[in-house]
Amino acid sequence: MLRLTEIKLPLEHAKDIAHTPSEIKAAIFKKLGIAEEELVRFEIFKRGVDARKSHAILFVYTLDIEVKNEAKVLAKFKRDPHVKPAPDIGYHFVAQAPLNISKRPVVIGFGPAGIFAALILAQSGFKPIVLERGKEVRERTKDTWGLWRKSVLNPESNVQFGEGGAGTFSDGKLYSQIKDPKHYGRKVLNEFVKAGAPEEILYVSHPHIGTFRLVGMVEQMRNTITALGGEIRFQSRVDDIEVENNQVQGVVLANGERIETNHLVLAVGHSARDTFEMIHKRGIYIEAKPFSIGFRIEHPQSLIDHARYGQNAANPILGAADYKLVHHAQNGRSVYSFCMCPGGTVVAAASEEGRVVTNGMSQYSRNERNANAGIVVGISPEQDYPGDPLAGMALQRHWESQAYKLGGSNYKAPGQLIGDFIAAKPSTEFGSVQPSYTPGVHLTDLSTVLPEYAITAIREALPAFGKQIKGFDLPDGVLTGVETRTSSPIRIKRNDDDLQSVNTRGLYPTGEGAGYAGGILSAAVDGIKIAEALAIDMASKS
Repeated sequence: MLRLTEIKLPLEHAKDIAHTPSEIKAAIFKKLGIAEEELVRFEIFKRGVDARKSHAILFVYTLDIEVKNEAKVLAKFKRDPHVKPAPDIGYHFVAQAPLNISKRPVVIGFGPAGIFAALILAQSGFKPIVLERGKEVRERTKDTWGLWRKSVLNPESNVQFGEGGAGTFSDGKLYSQIKDPKHYGRKVLNEFVKAGAPEEILYVSHPHIGTFRLVGMVEQMRNTITALGGEIRFQSRVDDIEVENNQVQGVVLANGERIETNHLVLAVGHSARDTFEMIHKRGIYIEAKPFSIGFRIEHPQSLIDHARYGQNAANPILGAADYKLVHHAQNGRSVYSFCMCPGGTVVAAASEEGRVVTNGMSQYSRNERNANAGIVVGISPEQDYPGDPLAGMALQRHWESQAYKLGGSNYKAPGQLIGDFIAAKPSTEFGSVQPSYTPGVHLTDLSTVLPEYAITAIREALPAFGKQIKGFDLPDGVLTGVETRTSSPIRIKRNDDDLQSVNTRGLYPTGEGAGYAGGILSAAVDGIKIAEALAIDMASKS
């Protein structure tokens, strides 16, 4: 197989799906100078969009092709970086379970990292036990709607806790900037397709699924794990990890049940604050890490489409436009867009009573009227919350409590129009942009809901972003507070070689909660890495 990169075709070629393969073939023939009969087959590995010139948008393809005389073609293009042998992207298992396992591996948490750790272990014959504090995904969805529609929060079943993890109620983005030399990301995408995701996620440059599809996929992956001998227990919060001589011995559940294990995957997500407190008390090494805080911002999706695609705005082939922005403020802070959700909604993402947290979500169609994104400021333990590994978590709680009070102490979120925020005056009524957050938005002055340095940096950044995307500083646009769960405030540090905790043998921290991932794909990939390390260790000790 050969891999061709940077094959560019005009936007119009995709209007007629039936003729698209013919146009791609024509591009292959032109690039390689081969006759039609020399091409055996091709498949699209990746398709991106080059929208730098809105009047001449291009699709950019990476293709894997099979030709009759591969060696001859490679020799002809040996100096061309865009014609190379295709890499092996298949997944290869590293260990199989021995027959005499006395203590099964345990996975705490069933978000992306936990799901893929459990899946790889199950596929390798290790029959893991999964402990998830929340409910199965459909019951969890009902509880989540309870907050959104009735202002009733269930601290154990919400946007953060339950089957599928926080990514279930998100845009379902499946792309990442992580280094992935072993192509674990491809394994993740292939498993998602098996579970019901559209095949296009295998090749589009910014694949996403959306919440409704994720629900069914998560259920299917659960069924796969149990069919392979895995066991998944919901509403099973782990209240203690037993450690003796720096070795994991087991876990204790909230109901008092004890499960023995010497191999424990900790995949609890970035909001398991009581778990962080428990492991810190247990002496398991953790450290504070940087994260970001800010607001959600909403614009009409049509404004973003026009700014990004110009005359091609609203073209169904392109779909809803997204963006990625960064600004380095004069006070030394970096402000950037985070988790942009085209055609989506701002959602209530609190997991603790008396606190307000925002996040973004969209469905596969991305056809809601507003675009939203986090506009956040980077903070660090050295500068902003020194001294205690849990100080970042305390900072999050403080500002989330402040947002709850400022919103009216009823889970409404405090909000402000962009123009008023820049002008430093309270908002009193909405303009042309209606916020999507439920239970609702209470207009106020957001200057007291984040630290002064964050307010100053965001005020400076919004007009600067307006120069990059025309209309981004739209006076009627809406800011909603607060966005504090951008990533985990701690890192459960692990060894580079065996991926176990630096001071607790048998403990495998993984995913966002451990501080080693950010998003669905990177967390799932990290879960695979952890499962492999655990499988190798268990197989070697059998």
